[in-house]
Amino acid sequence: MMDMSADMVKKWRESENATGDEPETHFVVGDEEFLPIKESSQDLIISCLGLHWTNDLPGAMIQCRLALQPDGLFLAAILGGEALKELRIACTVAQMEREGGISPRMSPLAQVRDAGNLLTRAGFTLPGVDVDQYTVKYNNALEFVEHLRAMGETNALFQRNPVLKRDTALATAAIYQSMFGLEDGSIPATFQVIYMTGWREHPSQQKTKRRGSATISFSDIQKQFGPSEN
Repeated sequence: MMDMSADMVKKWRESENATGDEPETHFVVGDEEFLPIKESSQDLIISCLGLHWTNDLPGAMIQCRLALQPDGLFLAAILGGEALKELRIACTVAQMEREGGISPRMSPLAQVRDAGNLLTRAGFTLPGVDVDQYTVKYNNALEFVEHLRAMGETNALFQRNPVLKRDTALATAAIYQSMFGLEDGSIPATFQVIYMTGWREHPSQQKTKRRGSATISFSDIQKQFGPSEN
């Protein structure tokens, strides 16, 4: 198990020592952008909600592919671009009203349509992409922001304005409630999770057919089975 936070790795190690019945696990302090793993040494690499923080996501995924053995599997979950959409809108409107302009308050996130391209660009074969969307209710926007801070999911951009004015923060909460508030007084928060799977190339894997190699046309199939019924 690897994390760039030494404190988090320490907690994992202490948790394993407390149970004593887990499989043998090695703990590493490392950065996904400088993967401290030998090439062609892993059967499986799993990344859970961490890669969306990297500065060079394609580069990190390429390193993951190189660390896999041939026919090794890469599994990753990242937050998608629809995550926190309500907060992004409310914060943008509040900044325009109170400050006359906007600055990035949340880190950019990949869109679903980008995920397949990322896998292909990184050199994975048999790429697969899936997505889930969750809605979590909070009492108010300020409580929601506090939870984001506790999760470590706030803004890490160098270009950000490190100070969020009190008036802007209060306006964001009011706009959030006004635009998205539910009948019971709570607010919804959207979390979109994109799942990506890819394999390191191996001769045993399925291969796509050469373009133009088909021997049956769709028109022939339609003639045999008849037109589709709507």
